Amino acid sequence: MVPVTTANGKTTGVRRRGRRPAGEDTRAALVTAARTEFAEHGYDGATVRSIAARAGVDPAMVNHWFGSKDGLFAQAVLRVPFDPQVVLDQVTADGPEHLGDNIVRTFLANWDGAGGEVFIALVRSVTARDEALRALKDFLVHRMFKGITEAAGCDRPELRASLCASQIIGMGMARYVIGLEPLASADIETIVAGVAPTLQRYLTGDID
Repeated sequence: MVPVTTANGKTTGVRRRGRRPAGEDTRAALVTAARTEFAEHGYDGATVRSIAARAGVDPAMVNHWFGSKDGLFAQAVLRVPFDPQVVLDQVTADGPEHLGDNIVRTFLANWDGAGGEVFIALVRSVTARDEALRALKDFLVHRMFKGITEAAGCDRPELRASLCASQIIGMGMARYVIGLEPLASADIETIVAGVAPTLQRYLTGDID
């Protein structure tokens, strides 16, 4: 409500139009608007401002609820159980020589923590909807692993990013969807020891 002084000097209240309050309804409105914007315009075409306008909220609410456009995309379209920027910071924190270890450990810790069911739901979503499949590709290759290859300062970043994405998706499929043993029940450090060197080579080694 905002105060308005009438002609007779009395003050009354009228409801403000156009913007939603900064509550859970704002978050839900942003998620709904983001799904539509990303579906219609893709990741690059959808902007924070356009999403906020569709939701009828201030653009600052995107950062308030999701931290960034990446965070909103991850939760609205892919519904992943983590903040992309936090993951990037964790993976790159120890320098290029530890990227393989950190990628596998961080990936498994997040998806194991979500119970694996969220990864299964993601796979079902991307196999059923073309826009979700495109979204996953854009998210993994052009956002997550692009940031990692930039941190590594490596050559041929797009090829390296796609190789890493293929390894991570395959590992997730085997562990959470297929239940391939003993990978499905192995502890995280066992998998890190087996898979991380391959990811490290994809990022910083010779791929020729």
